[in-house]
Amino acid sequence: MWWGVAAALLANVLYSTGFVLEKRALAALPAVTIREPARLLRLVLGSPLWIFGSLSLAAGFGAQLAVYRTLPIAAAQGIFVSGLVLLVLLSSVLLGEETTGRERYALGAILAALLMVVLSLDESSDTVSRSAPYALVLTVCLPALALGVWLYGSAERRARHRHRMPTTGVEYGVAVGLLYGVSSLAIKGVSSYLTTSGLGSALAGLLRSPYPYLLLFTGPFGLVMSQAALQRCRASLIVPVCTTVTCLFTAVLGTLSFGEALPQDPLRLALRLGGTVLAITVLVALPKHDPTPQPPVVAKELTPP
Repeated sequence: MWWGVAAALLANVLYSTGFVLEKRALAALPAVTIREPARLLRLVLGSPLWIFGSLSLAAGFGAQLAVYRTLPIAAAQGIFVSGLVLLVLLSSVLLGEETTGRERYALGAILAALLMVVLSLDESSDTVSRSAPYALVLTVCLPALALGVWLYGSAERRARHRHRMPTTGVEYGVAVGLLYGVSSLAIKGVSSYLTTSGLGSALAGLLRSPYPYLLLFTGPFGLVMSQAALQRCRASLIVPVCTTVTCLFTAVLGTLSFGEALPQDPLRLALRLGGTVLAITVLVALPKHDPTPQPPVVAKELTPP
């Protein structure tokens, strides 16, 4: 289990570093949009800084495979969310981004909500599941993918309005978070096929499962959607929102899909359900728009009478 904790902490460092490097690289590129995916890929692949950031994210996915082999889904998500603190610090130091007081309170509430989920865990009774019914996985994942794509498209349509208010990116974060949540469940499924023996049969079983095909969808779509969103919005807000949605989606629906039972103890059950409700409430209450920048005040030149 301690190997899983170490892998989760390493994944936090890799994810936070990758997102911040990609955001910094995107700031130097022309405006990108999901309506021109080929141009977006051409631009980002021409940036060494972006490539380094994407390699950091890919390494984070690799570490996540090790986590899901050794920790229950809900426990893993509780550790993953601690990376938000590192992300906000890196965004402040490397990107010069500042969070508002309301957003800092919201991030604190999100951390408290996910701490409640962690406190609901019981090492002696929590088990690591290795399989889930494919029909149930698809029933959970396909509507989430559809909702994520629709929500992102809706945010894009509003962004094209000439007189729109500047958006904070909450909608983008929720949309990408849903795709990454599906991706996280697919990684959990892939991890169950990792073995040191019977590699051929394990590979054949993996190809008969929905997991590689879910990753093939969420990989390219998540890449394009997240890059356009990162370029337009602050990483210090959009990534925590995305991470929270991903963690809650994976912890709640992943626990259900893979049969990792909810706590029987009333207190632990209340902590897990209460933490979920609190995090969702905070997401809904986050401001949807950045304050409109005020024009600089120009001092009038005094002229003699």
